[in-house]
Amino acid sequence: MLKEERWDNKSLFLLIGPLIIEQVLTVTMGAADTVMVSSIGEFAVSGVNIVDNINNLLIIAFAALSTGGAVVVSQYIGRKDPQKVNLASRQLLYAVTVISLLLMTIAISLRAPIIRLLYGNIDNDVMEGALVYFLLTAISYPFLAIYSASGALFRASGNSKTPMRISIISNILNIAGNYFFIFHAKIGITGAGLATLISRVTAALVLTSLLANNRRGLLNLDGLFKITFNRSTLRSILNVGIPSGLESSMFQIGRLLTQRLFTLFGTAALAANAVAGVINSFSFMPGMAFGVAILTVTGQCIGAGDYESAKKNAVKILKAAWIFIFCMSSLIFVLMNQILNLFDLGPEAVDYAKQFLRVHCISLGTGWVFSFALPNALRAAGDAKYVMIAATISMWVVRVSVAYLLDFVVETGPVGVWLAMGGDFIVRGAFYLTRWFSGKWQNKKVIAD
Repeated sequence: MLKEERWDNKSLFLLIGPLIIEQVLTVTMGAADTVMVSSIGEFAVSGVNIVDNINNLLIIAFAALSTGGAVVVSQYIGRKDPQKVNLASRQLLYAVTVISLLLMTIAISLRAPIIRLLYGNIDNDVMEGALVYFLLTAISYPFLAIYSASGALFRASGNSKTPMRISIISNILNIAGNYFFIFHAKIGITGAGLATLISRVTAALVLTSLLANNRRGLLNLDGLFKITFNRSTLRSILNVGIPSGLESSMFQIGRLLTQRLFTLFGTAALAANAVAGVINSFSFMPGMAFGVAILTVTGQCIGAGDYESAKKNAVKILKAAWIFIFCMSSLIFVLMNQILNLFDLGPEAVDYAKQFLRVHCISLGTGWVFSFALPNALRAAGDAKYVMIAATISMWVVRVSVAYLLDFVVETGPVGVWLAMGGDFIVRGAFYLTRWFSGKWQNKKVIAD
């Protein structure tokens, strides 16, 4: 049985430290695109932001599968079953490859109708830039999917350093590519898309190669190219992956519906929302890292049948996550003016961005950890369906409905969307805390005995 000492403070630090660095680098990739593209104009910032929002929806499938695969693999590692670890790892890679190729084909073929459906009539220059950026990022879907799955497998085994190192390489390539293509080749949004594509291809090839040659611990990919699909293993992955995917899809659809409101207030509101989103992503990225750590630690403990360690370590990680997020949110709140000066925004967009940031920093510091980190502990135990139901209710009842109510009835302006977002954090966090204290998540099963 896995012992609690396996996840003492030192072990948790060695797991979480690289995860935080990787999250910083992941956000840096998006920030680099936005900062450099902002030199072209507000229309370019808006175009990139529109596509990124859509991409987040379209890549949910393999991101969710990676979560399902990580839960299954971590539980088999906790059980010390190398054959099942190998089987589950291969099934995950097969599944994300097939799904990502399908999504790539759909995105490339229907990118213009998708943008019009979700955003309605937008300025021609914004539309033209968005179409180019969408094409290049869609081509990268299979590579992003494979990279996501490979990284999830490494983390499930407790190895967060390897994905972090590859993320460093990927981000260096992306930033260098942005600088060259935008400022030297002067190809604008096309350059931002090319830089993203090149960095994702490189990251996927390198990380998967390292995974295939991994000989440490229980994780391995022996027999990867002898492709066979195992129904029971895929079912275990999908039992976590499908609810997680549906939840994330509902989240992104709701987010897109509320983001569409910004088009009613003009390009300045769109650009301000894009910039505020990039800045605030830095405030919750420590929480994302802690959330991944909870998935790994809880999954391994439950796989070993050690529920007491699962609970103690989850609480320990959540406390640390709250401290990090509170500090980051406070720092951004204090340095808001200096940070906004990094972006080439007009006066109206700057005023909007300040409103958005003030609301979001406060809501992040109070409710984000319980609404987005805690549910990973429930998923790791196989309680993904409850997480999905709670998130969907909170999304539609609070985030979407309240946003439209504030904008069209109360007439708060675009800041109403951010107020509704903060309410969503609090409501869904209350759902998850109630479930956690009830202990019902301990009765769920992911893998067969």
